Amino acid sequence: MTVVPHFISGSEYPSRSGRTAPVFDPALGKQTKEVALANQDEIKAAIASAKAAFPKWRDMSLARRQAIIFNFRELLNARKGELAAIITEEHGKVLSDALGEITRGQEVVEFACGMPHLLKGEYSENASTNVDVYSTKQPLGVVGIISPFNFPAMVPMWFFPVALAAGNTVILKPSEKDPSAAIWMAKLWSEAGLPDGVFNVLNGDKEAVDGLLTHPDVASISFVGSTPIAQYIYETAAKHGKRVQSLGGAKNHMLVLPDADLDLVADSAINAGFGSAGERCMAISVVVAVEPIADALIPKIVERIGQIKVGDGRRSCDMGPLVTKVHRDKVASYIDIAKTDGAAVVVDGREINPDGDANGFWLGPTLIDKVPTTSKTYLEEIFGPVLSIVRVKSYEEGLQLINSGAFGNGTAIFTNDGGAARRFQNEVEVGMIGINVPIPVPVAYYSFGGWKHSLFGDSRAHGEEGFRFFTRTKVITSRWLDPSHGGLNLGFPQN
Repeated sequence: MTVVPHFISGSEYPSRSGRTAPVFDPALGKQTKEVALANQDEIKAAIASAKAAFPKWRDMSLARRQAIIFNFRELLNARKGELAAIITEEHGKVLSDALGEITRGQEVVEFACGMPHLLKGEYSENASTNVDVYSTKQPLGVVGIISPFNFPAMVPMWFFPVALAAGNTVILKPSEKDPSAAIWMAKLWSEAGLPDGVFNVLNGDKEAVDGLLTHPDVASISFVGSTPIAQYIYETAAKHGKRVQSLGGAKNHMLVLPDADLDLVADSAINAGFGSAGERCMAISVVVAVEPIADALIPKIVERIGQIKVGDGRRSCDMGPLVTKVHRDKVASYIDIAKTDGAAVVVDGREINPDGDANGFWLGPTLIDKVPTTSKTYLEEIFGPVLSIVRVKSYEEGLQLINSGAFGNGTAIFTNDGGAARRFQNEVEVGMIGINVPIPVPVAYYSFGGWKHSLFGDSRAHGEEGFRFFTRTKVITSRWLDPSHGGLNLGFPQN
């Protein structure tokens, strides 16, 4: 069986650890590959490769660095169909979703192409007599990126284009559930002209993660994943003196006011709740319906659910399987939890007949009404195609419900009242907000990140914050004596 290797020093690096993990095709429900799990020697080899490559890459001119990033962008644009097929095979999302993921990641690559402007320092002439003060931005060194299974191309691209543009060398630790996209991108970087060792892929499990978190030659860690792991990443990396971007989980709400366009709301709930099978941190998982609109909205959502074709992502379906059987069964368990807690299951995704192999990890779109806010189905991040309806009596009750939650990643409001929307964006305690937009993921030149337990620390992904994260500022105070200077100057102020 094929073993997905590491990628170190510009080429595939077969593992000798003797440890592997299975990689499945979720639509077929069977193992198709194995992925190497790094041992300590392989962790050290990846870090040593990145460390050795850093001085040359750091000192390369901005123009040459920029040209390589442009080359990567052009190659990715021409061949993204190859990458999409790999994502669909290992993650399960439909090809159109996979292509959309790549396109969003490519936006960050394009943003990073403008790095000469973003890496400019500042200059003050004559801060004191004949003394100039200026700043420069310099890279950190070796940076680690630990990415989740749900976006094996886009999430790494939130970080590595900016890190590379700033002059750092990268070690990417992808999810062991779908590792091949990372290897494909590493090879594309080599084809684009990136020097050996500047971009490395280290496959593995907790041993590889801890190796990156604790090694003194790794300067920073960027992570996206569940909240418990995000907290562990943040605390461990910070304890070892590293900069950390650590983005955690979410429970995103959509507040629907009585004046909203319910057809737009229903379309948005379908797209935001069931796109990528709900396996995304910006999915809408709770529709907060201000009475009396729930009874009119639910039939519209049900009608649209009936039009969703669930099946193999290579068969022109709308929604694919979940990533593993274990995850599929965990997501499905929340339907029974909701029932036990008194909710009404309107559409049960366990009853679908998918267009795909019977062994696939299938769960169709699920809609649950009157979910108690004390239920685990409401409180926990499900990370699957389960959409809850919670009914409230007023805007104020809906706002209080959202603000009382543990997470603060993304939220949306649907209304035709500009005053209500403006009040909501000011009062809601969430990092990313959509107004009549269901998934408010910022474009690449803004930064991505939430509040509360959705973000640990204060460093967010991409945008200008990304460049600040991947650089250190150095301030220089300079004096050059005029040729006519004479006499002794002890450096003390004269007045």
